[in-house]
Amino acid sequence: MLDTINPLTGKKFYYKDNPEAVKKRDSLRMYVNGKHVSKSHPLYKPGRYKTFNDAAFSALQNYETCTKGEVYILKNPAWKDWYKVGKAVDATDRCKSYQTSSPHRDYELVTFVKVDDRNASEKLMHNYFTFKSKERRGEWFHLTNYNKSKFDSALRRVNDRTSTN
Repeated sequence: MLDTINPLTGKKFYYKDNPEAVKKRDSLRMYVNGKHVSKSHPLYKPGRYKTFNDAAFSALQNYETCTKGEVYILKNPAWKDWYKVGKAVDATDRCKSYQTSSPHRDYELVTFVKVDDRNASEKLMHNYFTFKSKERRGEWFHLTNYNKSKFDSALRRVNDRTSTN
């Protein structure tokens, strides 16, 4: 290969120009949005990614296409009668991630249900609670006189509607 002529320069291939060597070298490098990321970066992982988030989730096979997961309801005592309805692969882990935004670490996972399609189930729950709540702000609903058993009942109804079993 080194004896052949590089079509870009018209000269013999320099050993670093060897396409096989370049491919091997690039396979050990990390690029995010086309920019090289140093091996000393704490999130370094060889490959080409659009965002650091893509790099972080690339290890989770089929993360984007897998719909199974959980729909959860959580609350924070700082906002009486306000509940968040969300979706996650793991509701307990998601609740832990909320704790980092609260100095009191007081978010509480009220309940959750395992579902076949977390996207569709979350959407149904949002629609359901839109009509039951006094007010809605994004994924947060102002719901009075709700307790765990009422939430469990609502989650079961939605899960029954979206289940493929």
